[in-house]
Amino acid sequence: MNQADFFPVALTASTQRKPTNVASVPQRSPFRYPGGKTWFVPELRRWLAPAKSPRLLVEPFAGGAIVGLTAAFEGLADHVILVEKDPMVAAVWQTILSGDAEWLAQRILGFELTVENCSTVLARQEVELKEEAFRTVLKNRINHGGILAAGSGMLKRGEAGKGIASRWYPATLAKRIRAIDAIRHKLTFIEGDGMAIMEEHLSDPDVAYFIDPPYTAGTKGKRAGSRLYAHFELDHHRLFNLAAIAKGDFLMTYDDDPEVIEMANERGLKVCRIPMRGTHHRETLELVITPPASNFC
Repeated sequence: MNQADFFPVALTASTQRKPTNVASVPQRSPFRYPGGKTWFVPELRRWLAPAKSPRLLVEPFAGGAIVGLTAAFEGLADHVILVEKDPMVAAVWQTILSGDAEWLAQRILGFELTVENCSTVLARQEVELKEEAFRTVLKNRINHGGILAAGSGMLKRGEAGKGIASRWYPATLAKRIRAIDAIRHKLTFIEGDGMAIMEEHLSDPDVAYFIDPPYTAGTKGKRAGSRLYAHFELDHHRLFNLAAIAKGDFLMTYDDDPEVIEMANERGLKVCRIPMRGTHHRETLELVITPPASNFC
C-alpha cells in the first residue's frame, strides 16, 4: 500500500493553489516561530469567511499565535482563546494581555543590543514575569531560527553579516505589541494543556478549533520536535479523538506523513494537501485535516 491509498477523498493538487507569498500577509506576532503559520493566513480567511465566523476560536497550541491574532484583528471570530504550555512563550502572552504591553514595548525599545548585554539578560535566573517575557522575545529574535529549546545558540553571522541584529527590529516589535494590546479584549490566554481546553468546549457547535501541534507525529516529526520545541511530546491519537467528536468545526495542520493520514482515516476525517513555502523558500505540501462534511478541501 502506498501513501496515496490512505486518502478516501481526492486531494487538492498543488497546481490548484499557489503557495502564499508571506510578504503579502500582515505580520501580527512578536515571535519568529519554527513551524509558524503565516503562510496559512489566506486559507484561514477562506475557512472562517464572515458568513460562518464562529463565536469562539480556540488555538490549543498557540506558539506564535499568528492564526489566532489574525482572526481577532480581522473579525474572523468573536473571541479567541490562545493556549500554550511552554512557560517562556506563555510569559510573553500573559505580559501583553494582562496590561504590561507598554512596559514590554519600552523595554525592547530601550535595550542596547550587544552580545554582552544579551548574555547578561539570558543568564539571569528567577526573574519576574514581564522580564521573562522580554528575555523570551530577545532569545527568540537572536537565536538560530528563533528556536527557544535548550541547545540553540545566538546567531553569529546572520543575514549580511549582521549577526544577532539580523532579526532584532525594536520599533517593529513595539508596534506589534501595542497593536495586540489594543485588541486584547478579543483575546484570552491560558497557560496549560491545549487538549484539556478543547475538552471543555467539545459540545458547543459555535466553537471552532485551529489545531497545529508541534512536529511530533511520525519518525521525522519526532526528530524535528525535540530539536525545535521545549514541549514536543503529544498523544496524537487522543488529539484526533477529540477533534472527531467536536460539535464545532475544526481544521488541523500536519506534516505530510503516512502515520498522520492513517490516524485521520481511522476516524473518517477528511484530508487534503495544500502547498506552502517553508525554510529557504522551498515549496512543500502540508496536510490539512477537517471534519468529513467540510468543504475546505
